[in-house]
Amino acid sequence: MNRDFRSPPSKSPSKPGLSVFFTPRSVAVIGASRDASKVGHGVLKNLVSGGVFYAQSAKPFSGPVYPVNPAAERILGKRCHASVLDISGPVDLAVVCVPAHAVLGVVRQCVQKKVKACVLISAGFSETGDADLQQSILATARKGGMRILGPNTLGLIRPSMRLNASFGLTTPRPGSIAFLSQSGALADSVIDWALEEDYAFSAIVSVGNMADVGFAELIEHFTDDVQTRVISIYAEGVQDGPAFMRALRYAERKRKPVVVLHGGKTKTGQAAASTHTASLASSSAVFEGVLRQTGARSVDTLTDLFAVSSALSACPPCRNAWAVLTNAGGVGVLASDYADRFGVRLVPLSDAVLKKLDATKKLPSTWSRRNPLDLIGDATAERYAAALGVLMSEPSVSGVLVAQTLQTMTEPMENAKLLAAARKKFPKKPILAVFLGGKYSRTAMQYLNRHGVPQFGEVELAVKAAAALSR
Repeated sequence: MNRDFRSPPSKSPSKPGLSVFFTPRSVAVIGASRDASKVGHGVLKNLVSGGVFYAQSAKPFSGPVYPVNPAAERILGKRCHASVLDISGPVDLAVVCVPAHAVLGVVRQCVQKKVKACVLISAGFSETGDADLQQSILATARKGGMRILGPNTLGLIRPSMRLNASFGLTTPRPGSIAFLSQSGALADSVIDWALEEDYAFSAIVSVGNMADVGFAELIEHFTDDVQTRVISIYAEGVQDGPAFMRALRYAERKRKPVVVLHGGKTKTGQAAASTHTASLASSSAVFEGVLRQTGARSVDTLTDLFAVSSALSACPPCRNAWAVLTNAGGVGVLASDYADRFGVRLVPLSDAVLKKLDATKKLPSTWSRRNPLDLIGDATAERYAAALGVLMSEPSVSGVLVAQTLQTMTEPMENAKLLAAARKKFPKKPILAVFLGGKYSRTAMQYLNRHGVPQFGEVELAVKAAAALSR
């Protein structure tokens, strides 16, 4: 990373913006393949079907898709073209899946065709030491006014556009988190994880070597994107430190949260990063300092990245005055420990609040009478509803973390419904759910996700999310 963050960022006034990557009217797949084991087949299948592995939300791209392969007549029911120049209609976006030595020629043809943007899936450039070839490709593209994502990228996904210009598994459902990753394989795994955990995204972008489009420009783009509420990033390093810092400050001014997981914090990790995407890794202290100065949030794990991002995308920010509502004393103890560790204040319950809780006549005589508020293990949804109503109405409480463990009398779906109803009734007060369990809580967890209530499988993650909301 360039460490002189006081320097003005380098700017190219002639650069077109990034909208064409996410709203193309037509896409060409150059290097489309009949072989299902090839990247060119996976990319084409994602565009024409919505995903190699089908998800409920996966649907095909609505615009024309043109396979380019001089050795094939048809692939996946689409007529092939010998080159991009043989396509009769305009091409907004080209996804290039040919070997590295053939990419420069393909880019020249795309410039001649007046293609607006290229996703270079192909690898074998600066990350393997061939920086000259990468620079020649970039210079050719810039002369023609064509933008480049990559090379060495998984591609990009814009779920709301049904656009999966990648060889990722499938298309997650549309949401409000933009995920930018310097690791294509990590992004691919996140897509699979998103289907399991029911995460939703406004976009997923694998940045690759960042020969042209990099983090700074993407942050600025998604800061202005109305579909995106939170920008989450996996970064190993950045090429232009001042531009990166400028973009983060722009997001802060626009009140668009940015959450960052920094890979390559150790010397060993930095060495791995340099051969991974040719990234210029920074020291952990410098990188973390930049995040602090610009208001971006730093996290330590991939799980934290999406826990915090999902909370920030679904909930309003709040004062640091939380209540914990649970049916398990042990969960309350853990929540208290984590609250101390991560700086979350558990507000004391006043005598007036205790009287209101008693007045509901729904709580047992053995309830904890303090925060965390333990409803005892046999708590039904009715008991949860009574306590939650008091806490959500209490001005001294800024947010409520609701934890559920499973007993025979527990009602996961009813509890999920009451949390969703409380979110609608109190839109300015965040609710975080911790539904501990698996099989018997799964449907309720999915219901919470679909109704805007962040849910977590661990108490620690929920408390970290509360800390992020309280900043």
